Amino acid sequence: MLTTKASSRIKVYYEVTKPKIWYLLVFTAIGAAFTASNLYHIPISPLTWCLVIGSVIAGSASANTLTNYNDRDIDAIMERTKDRPIPSRRIFPAEKALYFGLILAAISLVSAFAINMWAGIFMAFGLADNILVYSKLLKRRSRTNIVLGGFSGGAPAMIGYVAVTTTGLWDLGLVMAGLVFVWIPMHIWSLTLHVKDDYNKVNVPMLTAVESEKTSVRVIAGTTLMMVLFSVIPFFMTGISGKHLFHEVYLYTAIVSGAIMIALSVWLLVKPSEKASWTLFKFSSPYLAILFIALMIDSTL
Repeated sequence: MLTTKASSRIKVYYEVTKPKIWYLLVFTAIGAAFTASNLYHIPISPLTWCLVIGSVIAGSASANTLTNYNDRDIDAIMERTKDRPIPSRRIFPAEKALYFGLILAAISLVSAFAINMWAGIFMAFGLADNILVYSKLLKRRSRTNIVLGGFSGGAPAMIGYVAVTTTGLWDLGLVMAGLVFVWIPMHIWSLTLHVKDDYNKVNVPMLTAVESEKTSVRVIAGTTLMMVLFSVIPFFMTGISGKHLFHEVYLYTAIVSGAIMIALSVWLLVKPSEKASWTLFKFSSPYLAILFIALMIDSTL
């Protein structure tokens, strides 16, 4: 009985961290570290791998838990979110989630600074941008919320990169983090397009809720195109030797997967529907993962 109850509690606290979100963020950190290790021939110790993965898991889980705590009032009203652990009172009182999130934040910062100073700085930046800038300051005030709050999405990739080296940090490292940053608005807006009633009910000015459907699908199509164009930048990057860092494997992958993303966004643009926006949203996560897989494979060649 006690074991079953403990297992149930663990599942609830695991759920409040939104694992489907941090799975992908952890993968971008792994992808950035693996790619940097291959390109600069710098081996990664088992301890460093543990610190990178552990810190990003704890940091992402902390950010999601604390934003869930911040949003507990509106989550209880919105149909899409009312069954989350805090509004459904499976975590009660809500302060339990607050303490849990703060503990995870502390673990993430200690782990990141144990890697090196740069990793700690990017972890602190990611937590501050997501929890304070996005959730506290912008989400309920500005339609630019997900754009400015999206900077935190690139932090895991930066942490993975600097865990290996700072060589090329402000070009290749930044571009890898940029892949996540430019992906976030399209990913979120394609999800929220057809739940605008939920956002209007709680006065959250998500762009797709305050703009017309026609304008929203144009913005989504435009950001998708921008994302796909940005995705080919790594192919044109050169290292210290002047040679290209990546070759045809990454380029062809970016082109093919990007063409699919553009086709899905055009479908949404021409025939706006919940099915079209949901399909674009569902494919967007594998799309980002595919790009990072291609970076890892190409960097080994």
